[in-house]
Amino acid sequence: MIRSILRKIKNKLKLYWSINWVKSIYFNFKKLPFTQAKVLPIIFYGPIRFTNISGKVIIKKKNVKFGMIGIGQRFELIKKHKGNAELNLRGTLVFKNYTHIGKDCFVNVKDNAYCEFGFMSCLGSDVKLICTKKIILGDWVGIGYESQLSDSNYHPMKNLESGEYFKISEPILIGNYNSFSNRVSIQLGTRTPNNCVIASNSLCNKDYTDLGEKILIGGIPAKLLKSNFVRDWESEKEMLLKSKILWQDYKDILK
Repeated sequence: MIRSILRKIKNKLKLYWSINWVKSIYFNFKKLPFTQAKVLPIIFYGPIRFTNISGKVIIKKKNVKFGMIGIGQRFELIKKHKGNAELNLRGTLVFKNYTHIGKDCFVNVKDNAYCEFGFMSCLGSDVKLICTKKIILGDWVGIGYESQLSDSNYHPMKNLESGEYFKISEPILIGNYNSFSNRVSIQLGTRTPNNCVIASNSLCNKDYTDLGEKILIGGIPAKLLKSNFVRDWESEKEMLLKSKILWQDYKDILK
């Protein structure tokens, strides 16, 4: 009993020590209204570089909680990290509710761009997110480690036969309950339905919503692999909330 209590105290102290307090306090009071900032809803864990944070940050949840948005949060098996997390925020970054961003992530929201994270949406470690126009992640979206999202190809590309130019930028819209495995490339124009699973090492580059819900897609480029296929989120929800909600009782969220 005593050992269990001491272990919990040790783990909590270790978690406190992992917080980058200087960056967390600075960011919250610079980017949020005072009523939200004083609660410190956005917590940075470990080193992070603010390349530019001139953009807007909006938290849509009315009653914000301490640490409800974790950036640089470790929730995967690997313990050693590069320590090269970077945030370049010139546009608008919106958090609808609890959000979790892993270690070594690069989040780049360009001028006049809009990026939104849904409830319990998550970026795994070493994910690159580049938003030049619009990227929206629905509720319960998991992006696996070493994946990348970019709504732009950055360079003018054209068809030599027709002379037609391809779009440089197009929104990425990810449905609710989407599970992206590791090393997935999510390119401009990607749209996914609710309850979609994406296989590892896939390339997503078009609208998949016409395939219906509860599907598995994968490949280069991604195509329909299986129908009537889902990740059983309900059986995992308690475990996921317990491992990612660090500062509140996760059971309150299940109610």
